[in-house]
Amino acid sequence: MSYYTLKSNNIIITDNKKYVLTIKDLPEKDKPREKLLEYGPTDLSVSELIAIILQTGTKKEDVLAMSSRLLKEYGEKTLANQKDPQVISKELDIPENKACQLVACFELGRRIFKKTEGGAVTIRDAKQAFNYLKDMRSLPKEQFRGLYLNSRYRLIHDEVISIGSLTASIIHPREVFKPAIEYSTAAIIVAHNHPSGSLKPTEADIEVTQKLKQASEILGIDLLDHIIIGKNNFFSIPLL
Repeated sequence: MSYYTLKSNNIIITDNKKYVLTIKDLPEKDKPREKLLEYGPTDLSVSELIAIILQTGTKKEDVLAMSSRLLKEYGEKTLANQKDPQVISKELDIPENKACQLVACFELGRRIFKKTEGGAVTIRDAKQAFNYLKDMRSLPKEQFRGLYLNSRYRLIHDEVISIGSLTASIIHPREVFKPAIEYSTAAIIVAHNHPSGSLKPTEADIEVTQKLKQASEILGIDLLDHIIIGKNNFFSIPLL
């Protein structure tokens, strides 16, 4: 006897075999655009909202599978804050026109959000930074992020500086402090995740931290912290 179970991320298990649902497989009422029209945006998941932005998939990937993959591989905040469509296109293997749609959508939201009162995020220490960056905990790739703060410790910019294993040759101070100068930043907090879950800093982690600390003193921009993000906790690398 055949049976099926509907799982998350539009996966069906039928007769112990996995099958990924596509837009065409879904009942009309469960398709993202139809759900939006019927129930409003609050009833849709983030991946469903992104699927509406992307509109269609590609020959090798349905739009629902694509939107779910983007979130899994890149993370919500990283995707929202990446401003270069060519980087998104290359890193996530999607057409440039779709990457442009995402960048334009998030930039529009960011500009409107900045104009509303109470939208500012305040980050003064490693714990607050970890709470803000929790989306990095489950990323399959290592990312290096910079949080750029004004003199009142309000977040004015969030940037993905690199993706991949952390090395001093990749994380050069100029890449970290360029946005700090551009946004007239008073202080920064940098962070990277360890996909393994380990909170122990590597020699490269310590070397990068020392180089950034030296550069911060020369530029007069405070380096408040460099944190390592694990699965459920964080570690603050001492600023010697």
